[in-house]
Amino acid sequence: MKVTVVGTGYVGLVSGACLSEVGNDVLCLDLNPDKIRILEEGGIPIYEPGLQEMVRRNVQAGRLRFTTDIDRAVHHGTIQFIAVGTPPDEDGSADMRYVLAAARNIGQRMTDYKVVVDKSTVPVGTADRVNEAIGEELRKRGVQTPYSVVSNPEFLKEGAAVDDFMRPDRIIVGASDEQAIHLMRALYSPFQRNHERLIVTDVRSAELTKYAANAMLATRISFMNELANLAEKLGADIEMVRQGIGSDPRIGYHFLYPGCGYGGSCFPKDVKALIKTAADEADIDLQVLTAVEAANDAQKHVLGRKIQSRLGQDLKGRHFAVWGLAFKPNTDDMREAPSLALLDDLLGAGATVTAYDPVAMHEAQRVVAGRDGVSYAKTPNEALEGADALVIVTEWKEFRSPDFDLIKAKLKQPLIVDGRNLYDPAFVRGQGFEYLPIGR
Repeated sequence: MKVTVVGTGYVGLVSGACLSEVGNDVLCLDLNPDKIRILEEGGIPIYEPGLQEMVRRNVQAGRLRFTTDIDRAVHHGTIQFIAVGTPPDEDGSADMRYVLAAARNIGQRMTDYKVVVDKSTVPVGTADRVNEAIGEELRKRGVQTPYSVVSNPEFLKEGAAVDDFMRPDRIIVGASDEQAIHLMRALYSPFQRNHERLIVTDVRSAELTKYAANAMLATRISFMNELANLAEKLGADIEMVRQGIGSDPRIGYHFLYPGCGYGGSCFPKDVKALIKTAADEADIDLQVLTAVEAANDAQKHVLGRKIQSRLGQDLKGRHFAVWGLAFKPNTDDMREAPSLALLDDLLGAGATVTAYDPVAMHEAQRVVAGRDGVSYAKTPNEALEGADALVIVTEWKEFRSPDFDLIKAKLKQPLIVDGRNLYDPAFVRGQGFEYLPIGR
């Protein structure tokens, strides 16, 4: 099938690469010439395990191409995926400029039947707006070219996006046009050979499903973080509590790990957007999600609070080693990362920091550019030199079994503040460390 993907960010590039991997003829459009140049030279503008190899393989096979030419992109694909960014506006709502601009571009140029697919995470009602934008452009041209607008939200985890696309839990297609549904079933048939995973809904239900999924996961995280803070005060161990409640099949073990807050491009943005949509479109105050957001904002400062509780409010002259900067492992994404809140807390109290991340260092330097007091190490152990404490923010695998004797030798004092509960408290304390995890 001929497929056009508008946007080469996480969602667009992963979708385009995976669709070409199963034999489709895919053309990815991006108006940023630097991104297209990187892609045509065999690189990728983001870090995602397995993606670069897949892109190169399909470019060499001629199934995956890139362009900045809107005319070429619109004429190429019968199916047109819109996978552009929907960044939050100042009021928390999703910024729809890029989605609607992509829709208008299609309406201005299309000459035959198109299935226009909203792949970006968008508020309920966006398909109606996309439909109207395309229809308006067709009316301006005085033509009646047929088209259909479909909602097909993505459920990709950063760090595992390729695997999630190739082996999906479910494929949600929101549509009412039978021809569009038929084409979407054909497009996704290679990804559900084992059993049927495609669920057809009305468009608005599909749009809400994406927000509901992310809001539910964010709720579980904030709930466990609040329980962890309580367990710490009551002398309970949140890990034992996690096992106790996770063994209930109605609850399960997923997303029950406490830590220093959630971040990234999805959960914070989508929770805000759903709260805003409910208030503006339905005059409903989503009290649970408002609390989820507030709890997460507070949790991002839990490491700073622990450090200042232990070492004092004034941290002038103190130096800290920080392991992990990305909001989660296996990505270089720094958006809404808890590490940024920690840096604000430490630097604001007068401390200095040496940070290490196996992937996100370059992105961190861009995001934190201009801040005094932050330096970067080439290895985890290099970051430890002369530090008053080690602070763990991201649960990268390489941090799970460190040389504790080496850590103790390099730190000024044997103090570990662990925002991801990587280690067994009894073992670490038995090595002579003061160990401050979350809820244990």
